[in-house]
Amino acid sequence: MKRLEGKVAFITGVARGQGRSHAVRLAEEGAAIVGMDICAQIPSVFYPMATEDDLAETTRLVEKAGGRIVTTIGDVRDRADVQRAYDAGVQEFGFVDIIVANAGIMPVIDQGSQPQAWHDAVDTMLTGVWHTLEVAVPPMVERGDGGSITITSSAAGLTSMGLNTFPGQAGYSAAKHGVVGLMRLYSKQLAKHSIRVNTIHPTGVNTPMVANAEYGAFVNSHPEVANDEAYKNPMPVELIEAIDVSNALAFLASDEARYITGVTLPVDAGYNNR
Repeated sequence: MKRLEGKVAFITGVARGQGRSHAVRLAEEGAAIVGMDICAQIPSVFYPMATEDDLAETTRLVEKAGGRIVTTIGDVRDRADVQRAYDAGVQEFGFVDIIVANAGIMPVIDQGSQPQAWHDAVDTMLTGVWHTLEVAVPPMVERGDGGSITITSSAAGLTSMGLNTFPGQAGYSAAKHGVVGLMRLYSKQLAKHSIRVNTIHPTGVNTPMVANAEYGAFVNSHPEVANDEAYKNPMPVELIEAIDVSNALAFLASDEARYITGVTLPVDAGYNNR
């Protein structure tokens, strides 16, 4: 029997990158997938964001892996959008017992210097996580069968890592630290319901958020960033792969981790162990 057979996972930011990888990996383990993604550009973000075609590709890959999936286009900054996506999943599969609050942006250069970038970062990666929890947790409690919640933070959610003090970078750092506080609050409050809440903290991941022409041009024009030991992993890998994060997530979502809660789990090639 697969580790997540009979379970249903609600994943935000599912159109590509880590979100897509999580959807495919959990589907391989038997979970049905409820996915949402904005599939639109946020002006303060310097790289091209996911599209409807990307979301369709996630659906194709999940189904290729033998999984079932329902997706909705929506913005985690809008609680009504989150509710609509969640409701579509419940209508299709009956319930949700795995939450993966993954939607994220990185407005840390270029347009990230604009004040609006602070609000976009915090609204997406902190308020958006709270919206996801507020929508999905009460039915999980009412169902009474426990569950797993994993929030995507970052190595930057445990350290002072950052390129600058642009509004977008400040918002990114604040949000990634902030979700650790949310995790600790919810893990304490939900333990009596056997609902586990953890954060996961990747180092740089080989996804379009980092591996894009715009960021490459920035690094090439700022050799002090490329050469700074503060941005290098102790293990001999420049960027980890999304599947490395997804494998850890699949464990946290499974019954193998049934008594693991309130944990900040680094998947960071040793970055936070220096």
